Amino acid sequence: MAPGEDLPDDPDTGPGPGAGPRPVNGGHSALALTVNGTPHTLALDHRTTLLDLLREHLGFTGAKKGCDHGQCGACTVLVDGRRANSCLLLAVTLDGRRITTVEGLADGDRLHPLQAAFLDRDALQCGYCTPGQLCSAAGVLAEAAAGLPSHVTPETAPSGKPVPLTADEIRERMSGNLCRCGAYPGIVAAVADAAAAGAEGSGR
Repeated sequence: MAPGEDLPDDPDTGPGPGAGPRPVNGGHSALALTVNGTPHTLALDHRTTLLDLLREHLGFTGAKKGCDHGQCGACTVLVDGRRANSCLLLAVTLDGRRITTVEGLADGDRLHPLQAAFLDRDALQCGYCTPGQLCSAAGVLAEAAAGLPSHVTPETAPSGKPVPLTADEIRERMSGNLCRCGAYPGIVAAVADAAAAGAEGSGR
């Protein structure tokens, strides 16, 4: 079995979700995870990042390698519905987890409301950072709906209640995603539009 190839299903000996990676040979382990709703079982080098797994082994090239240090946000994906910098995560630590990339946000041919809002607001220019911006924005919608505060959420805000996504809230929560083209006004407006329309984050 070549590293990075999908392993055949083996219900008797294969690791169950959350069971931890199963050693295959020196420096490699088998792990099972779900990407955009599809389960995968692979043998990977222990040093493989989630970003490289997605791009080089599974062909999901939406997440981009920018700084490769977790500072630009171009590689942002959702792990069990929460935002994560995929360049910083070792794939073998994610056994049994659910990953959503920008390719998994849409419902078939129907765009996710965030994707439609980005188009309507012209919230992109070169587009390199856009997949990470979209995944991060999906995480923002879910976090705000769950009542998770940011650094600018008023201390008087009721605990556990949905947090209104004001422009300040959106700017703070999206601050980990950089856009060298400077499309920030459109990005903030697009996230606000999606939030106002009741859009939900995606975590397939």
